[in-house]
Amino acid sequence: PLFNKMLGIEEIDSETVRKNLEYRVKSFGFGTEERVVRAGDYVTFGVSEILSTAVKDSRLDGAVIAADGCGSAVLTDPELIQGLCGRISGMVSTDPLDTVLDAVGRDRVVDPDTTPVDQVRGAELAMRLGLKRFAVTVCRPEDSETIRRMCGDRAVIIAVHTSCVSEEGAQKFYANCDFLTACASRIIREIAYSRPDVVIAGNKIPIIAVTDIGKELVLSKLKELGKEPWDRKEPTVDPKPWL
Repeated sequence: PLFNKMLGIEEIDSETVRKNLEYRVKSFGFGTEERVVRAGDYVTFGVSEILSTAVKDSRLDGAVIAADGCGSAVLTDPELIQGLCGRISGMVSTDPLDTVLDAVGRDRVVDPDTTPVDQVRGAELAMRLGLKRFAVTVCRPEDSETIRRMCGDRAVIIAVHTSCVSEEGAQKFYANCDFLTACASRIIREIAYSRPDVVIAGNKIPIIAVTDIGKELVLSKLKELGKEPWDRKEPTVDPKPWL
């Protein structure tokens, strides 16, 4: 639904994926030394927008993110958070880019030579750098458990790229994350719709706030936009198929 709304893409197949990635390379240098690293909001409401606003408002000291050219890194600049995270999808691996590493700072990257995507090591780095409260994005349920156990309430944990999570994995996310994205996941949505205590924002790709700090960050961004949480009466615009 999000790609349809923003780019008029009604069906995602290998050809639309190829064209979309080519568009990202041409428009902001994705994966190249021409990478544009700083930006403002791209969509009205997404994880990068929530985190960049929270850092700008001093609710968080920074965020542990994963991006092309640097892998897992600790960012404290709101425009870097938005620029590096706002227009990329789930990423398994990346190679070093000097443009990105120079902007981020090599001392704020898990490993500037190999640029691994390792959010647990990213959280460790954030603590070594002295951040008192920081966000960490995760896509592995076991990482959310490890980071919560390691960092306690210092970490605000966000589950992203959840489409193919198992039921057991979804339960781990809900037990350890402060908020999470539904993506195309059936089980993430079913749990959210069955829990009156969570805050749900959006009816296309919902963001579900679980804890007090998660709700604070999500509601703060909604307020800035003059919007309200989904009231559970409006129809949803769901991905087809759910995964």
